[in-house]
Amino acid sequence: MSTENQIIEVKGSQIHLFTKDEQDFISLTDMLKAKDGDFFISDWLRNRNTLEYLGIWEKIHNPDFNYGEFAIIKSQAGLNSYKISVKEWVEKTNAIGLHAKAGRYGGTYAHKDIAFEFGMWISAEFKIYLVKEFQRLKEQENKTKQLEWNLQRTLAKINYRIHTDAIKENLIPPKLSKARRNFIYASEADLLNVALFGKTAQEWRKQNSDKEGNIRDYSALEQLVVLTNLESINAMLIDQKMEQGERLEKLNQLAITQMKSLLGNQDVKKLK
Repeated sequence: MSTENQIIEVKGSQIHLFTKDEQDFISLTDMLKAKDGDFFISDWLRNRNTLEYLGIWEKIHNPDFNYGEFAIIKSQAGLNSYKISVKEWVEKTNAIGLHAKAGRYGGTYAHKDIAFEFGMWISAEFKIYLVKEFQRLKEQENKTKQLEWNLQRTLAKINYRIHTDAIKENLIPPKLSKARRNFIYASEADLLNVALFGKTAQEWRKQNSDKEGNIRDYSALEQLVVLTNLESINAMLIDQKMEQGERLEKLNQLAITQMKSLLGNQDVKKLK
C-alpha cells in the first residue's frame, strides 16, 4: 500500500489529498473550513440523502460492506437524537469510502467521488472549483509520468544501439547474409526479454494479439530502468566473450535483484 500526500488550493483553502492503493482521497476536514457557520461532518453523515449515496457507493466498490449495520444506521437517519462519527461508520459497516487519518495531515478523508458530493454541502461553486483543481493536478501528474516513461524509453533505445554494436563486433562472423545477421540480433534482443520478462517477443505477441506495439511498449517504469542497465551489462559481457547461456543466467539474476530494489525504492515511487 502506497500513500502520498499532496495539496490543492480551492477558493483560498488548502485541501490535502493522499493516495491509497491507487485511489485518491480528499480531506473533508480541510474542505469544511470553507463552509460558513457551524457545520460538522457528523451532521452531513446523519443526513438520509448522504447515507443513500454512501450506501450505493459502497455497494458498487466494496464487496465486504456490512448491509445489516447499514440498514440499522439508515433507519435512524434524521432523528434529532441520532449522530454517528466517521470512525463509528467505518467500524460498523466496514466502509472504505471514508477514512479517519491520524498524524500530521490527519482528519476525515473521503474517496474523490464522495468528496465531490460533499463539496455540494459547502456550495455549488466550491464543488466546481474543487473538481477543476483536482483534474488539473491529475493532468499534471499524467504529463510528468509520461515524460518520465518517454525518457526511460529513449534511454533504452540509445543503449540498445550500443548493445547491437557490441553484437556486430563480437558475435557476427564475416560474410554472413543479412538474414543471418538479423537472426543474431533478434536472438540477443530476446535474451534480454527472457532475462527480464520471462518470455520472448514472439511469445508476448501470441499472448497479446489484441495489442499494438511490443512487450517493451507496455513495460513499467522500473522495467525500463532495469532494461537500460541490462543492455549495457550484456554489451560488456559480450566483449568478454561470455557464452550466451551463461549471460542469460547472470542477466536474469541481475534483473531479479534490481527489480526488487526498485520496487522498494520510495524515490522511484514518487515518479509514478
